[in-house]
Order: sequence, then structure tokens, then C-alpha cells
Amino acid sequence: MSQPVRLLSIAVAFACVLLALNFGLRSSMGFFMAPISGEFGYGREVFAFSLALQNLWWGLSQPIAGALSDRFGTLKTVLVGAVLYALGLYVTANADGAMTLHIGSGFLMGMGISATGFGVVLPAMARMVAPEKRAFALGLGSAAGSAGQLLVVPVAQQFLSAYGWSSALLLLALCALLMMLFALPLNQGNGNSSGSNEQKGQTVKEALKEASAYSHYWLLVAGFFVCGFQLAFITVHMPAFLSDKGFQPEVAVMCLALIGLFNIFGCLLSGSWSGKYSKKMLLSYIYALRAIAIALFMWWPMSTTSVYLFAIVTGLLWLATVPPTSGLVGQMFGLKHMGMLYGIVFLSHQVGSFCGVWMGGYLYDTTGSYDVVWWAASIIALATAVIHVFIDERPVARIRDMITA
Repeated sequence: MSQPVRLLSIAVAFACVLLALNFGLRSSMGFFMAPISGEFGYGREVFAFSLALQNLWWGLSQPIAGALSDRFGTLKTVLVGAVLYALGLYVTANADGAMTLHIGSGFLMGMGISATGFGVVLPAMARMVAPEKRAFALGLGSAAGSAGQLLVVPVAQQFLSAYGWSSALLLLALCALLMMLFALPLNQGNGNSSGSNEQKGQTVKEALKEASAYSHYWLLVAGFFVCGFQLAFITVHMPAFLSDKGFQPEVAVMCLALIGLFNIFGCLLSGSWSGKYSKKMLLSYIYALRAIAIALFMWWPMSTTSVYLFAIVTGLLWLATVPPTSGLVGQMFGLKHMGMLYGIVFLSHQVGSFCGVWMGGYLYDTTGSYDVVWWAASIIALATAVIHVFIDERPVARIRDMITA
């Protein structure tokens, strides 16, 4: 193996570990809802609102984090993000009321997640590799996030059981700081030889103007809202939902672990298929299958077997949307401003996340059940499957004209 190839492999491997930590730490927050709510005597809506703020602020910060990464490099962006992530966990661990929870779990963690997650690291991975390997690299990065859920969530739950919620959060803050180490080999520049030559002269303002005038980009933005709604609701509320149904905490841990495990396979398959087949149709199939899976989960008599089967199917479809969605952004507009433009798409995802997390807590407190949110998630997934059929996934006219010139 040549020196450049070896260094590239190390950079890709470190990027995957970074994404595993980012996703795994965030996915463990649902296990802290019951103990934190019980400590302060709140209903579930309060901490659910903190996590909803986290998702919303993550989304609002993502276009900025993406633009900063495009301009100043992945390394600097991730270093700042890791500090913010750890600080958010530290503030949450020492919270003395609702406002401190909102600041720590919401604003600080939200900004930290945006600067260390998919919106920053995936565009960097896309720039590292040759165009023919780009779809697989995006799938590999997405799968790494799933591995984080599989590996980090059980550790976080053990911390919680052994040391209590506050000490467990402090230990997770130390884990967040490890992301600084895994950011070191990442490309510090603005791109590489696989970057888009067709965009060398395009400014940020021109890129925003081009994307905002392209209706198919907004269909992609609208569709990703639903992905965020479903994923955030399940991540945060599934442990409490299963507890309400009489299942032991170990079932919820296994459920999320199975989602993480099978998400690895789903992301790798999605990444591979995104390089071979229509990305928009792949997304359409994924959302349609999600709608069917949720409907069957709610309709079928609930048992440990049905929970695990739902977790397996959900895992296969969990982050499978990320490779084709991020790939479509790069395919439509090129790579130079991909971090920023994907960040805008991801903002819609996080608005959906905010709605899913907050509505889950609000409707539970007002109706005593999560059923309305589950069925809403199924219905809007079916609508999203239809929306993606109408997306034009070709490069924008400017790029097509340059290719044919």
C-alpha cells in the first residue's frame, strides 16, 4: 500500500470513529429522560423539549458549520464542535433547573453535534475519494454512525445504572473530547483533486441563489423533514414507550442496539446502491417501507419478538436515507459548497426532529399515549415516498452545460 493510500485509509477510518462517537453519544440521551425528569419532578415534556431544542439548534447551526468547514477545513470545525459537545454534557450533568437543561442539552450540544457530525464530516469524506468511490464512502460514514449507536448506547446505559445520571453524563463528556483526537488526520483544506472543478469560481451567494431557485432541491429539503421526525422521535421516546408497554429496560437497550447493528448493513447497501441506481427512487422506496413498518408495528400485537423485528427493519432503513440524500446534493450542485447546501437540507431534517421529539412528549403528557405520533409518522412517510418520485436528480443546468460544452 502506497503512502498516500495509507494516509487516506487512516483519515477515512478516523472519520468513521468520529462519526460513531458523535452519533452514539447523541443516541444515548433518551435513557436520561426518566431519571432527569424524576430528579426535578417534571413531566416528560420538559427534558423532551431540551432534546427538541438540541435537534432544532443542531439544524440551525448545520448550514453555518458546513460553510465554515467548506471555508476553513474540517479539522478546525470539528475541534470547536467537540469542545461544545463536551461542554453541553457537562452543563447538563450539573443542571439545577429547566433552563440549564435547555442550555446544556439543547443549545450547546446542538451546536457541538452540528460541527462534528454528518453535515461536516461526510462532505470531507466525499472530497477525499475518487468520484467512483464517493457513494460508498458516504455509505461507510453513515454506517459508522450506526456502529456508534450499537457500541456507545449500551456503555452509556451501564454508566447510568452504575453511577447515576449526573456522573454518567460527565463520563460521556470525556468521551466527546476524544473526537478531537480522531479529527487530527482529516483533510484540513478546502477539498482535493476530486473536488468539483466546475465550481471554482462560484461564490457562497451564487451557490445559495442557484439552490434556492431550484424547485427539486426544495422537494429534497421537504422530504428530509420526515426522516428527522421519525428518527428523533424513536431515538428519544422508544425507551419510555417500551417501558409504558411493560418491557424491561434491557429490551429498549437491545432495541436501539439492533437498530444500530442493522443500520450498518442498511447504510452500506444504500451507499452501494446510490452509486448504481436512481437516488431519488431509492429514497422513495425507503420512506414507503418505513410507513409500512410503523403501521405493522402499531397494528400487530406487541411482544418482545415484534419489538426486535421492528428494530431490525427500522435499522435497515434508519440512516439509509443519508447516502442518497447527501449524494443528491453533490450530484445536483457539485462539491465545493456541498457542506453548506447539505446543511440546509439537514436543517429541515432537524426541524422535523424538533417536532417529533417535542410532540412525542407533549402528546404523551396530554393524551397519555404515543399512538398519535406513531401513526402520524407512518402517514407522512408515505407522502414523502410520493414526493421523491418527482425530483429531477440531474445536475443543475449550469453543470450540464459545462459538461456538454
